[in-house]
Amino acid sequence: MIALLKTIATLGLLLIVFPINFSVVCVSLIISFLMIPFSRKKVVKNPKKILLTGGKMTKSLQLARSFYNAGHEVILVETDKYWLSGHRFSRAVKGFYTVPAPEKDQAGYYQGLLNIVQKENIDIFIPVSSPVASYYDSVAGTLLAPYCEIMHFEPDITKMLDDKFELCQQASSLGLSAPQAYLITDPQEILDFDFKNNPGRKYLLKSIKYDSVSRLDMTKLPFEGMEDYVKNLPISKDNPWAMQEFITGKEYCTHSTVRKGKIRLHCCSESSPFQVNYQHIEKPEIDKWIEKFVKELNLSGQISFDFIQSEDGTVYPIECNPRTHSAITMFYNHPGVADAYLKDGENDEQPITPLTNSKPTYWLYHEVWRLTGIRSLSDFQAWIKKITTGTDAIFQLNDPLPFLMNPHWQISLLLLQNLGKLKDWVKIDFNIGKLVEIGGD
Repeated sequence: MIALLKTIATLGLLLIVFPINFSVVCVSLIISFLMIPFSRKKVVKNPKKILLTGGKMTKSLQLARSFYNAGHEVILVETDKYWLSGHRFSRAVKGFYTVPAPEKDQAGYYQGLLNIVQKENIDIFIPVSSPVASYYDSVAGTLLAPYCEIMHFEPDITKMLDDKFELCQQASSLGLSAPQAYLITDPQEILDFDFKNNPGRKYLLKSIKYDSVSRLDMTKLPFEGMEDYVKNLPISKDNPWAMQEFITGKEYCTHSTVRKGKIRLHCCSESSPFQVNYQHIEKPEIDKWIEKFVKELNLSGQISFDFIQSEDGTVYPIECNPRTHSAITMFYNHPGVADAYLKDGENDEQPITPLTNSKPTYWLYHEVWRLTGIRSLSDFQAWIKKITTGTDAIFQLNDPLPFLMNPHWQISLLLLQNLGKLKDWVKIDFNIGKLVEIGGD
């Protein structure tokens, strides 16, 4: 009953704000139409046909816009569940397809991508993977390689990068700083661990397999009476976890686009448990760490890290995601994104970073929801400052339809589907374009 009421109330709130959003988008469309005689689309000598996956997510929309503005053509793909993607209505999207979810039908997923590549004569495949799909996209890349260029890692590399234990082992082998990490295949291994031999140190348990809910659990070990907590975790040989040293310090997230071991595009932002705000900052210590890591492994693809910088200045990787990060939205006004993805660059060419005049990005519907947590005038003033000095990651004056269709089509239909099934959800992620559900994607 609570889930039912929650869903109905959320749909009601979306219905209330719909007229405002609709009016803003209509005005934007009129302005865009009037500006057509004064605008000119960039023309390149050899335009590429680019296949992007992850069509429900803002980061895929941002890349589509970047390639479109550079004169290229974008085909967008999503899994069948997200046929309702609001981003398919973007002017930057030439075509939209759906394929089976790879975790349910691997052969169908691979064949679906191959059919699109052949039908559309795709030049380059750039996965904008969900956490679940990163490895499947690596396998797909090996099958698509005879037909187009692949901007993604080999399967074994993806598997290593996505493994929180193996990442720390790999970093240490390269002489890079990394937290202590232990592979856990049985809850009893945690209870038998000699915490007394590491006095004062705390540890976090992390599922190596992506879990959209447990990843937010920041319970620190050891603590008195932790036996029940540990034994209730779904840890097994088939579902191993990592026990990672908890590092005290400032947390950062990064995105890097790399080609042949060289960083071509890079950004860094302060981080938080549920990241929906991005503002680029310079962190040379992190930049150097990533530069050595990708060079030593000669990586080509998209790689994202979460780092902790301790009080002594040392940076520690606490997680690696071998896929596009939502921080890519900070490049919303950068003209060089397409070349960073499509060209190797000169040996002395520096990676591009967000422009100095770019604004911090946020998702307005997330920020409106955060109003419910404001408890003081100073909190409200900080909220106003964030809204007025930043920019919505989805809305663009010359491409406004995704801003309307993401919440009032994509999210609303997902809510209606859950309502029909009396199915609960944890939260709405307008950035990723989904309902976060226990056991979900």
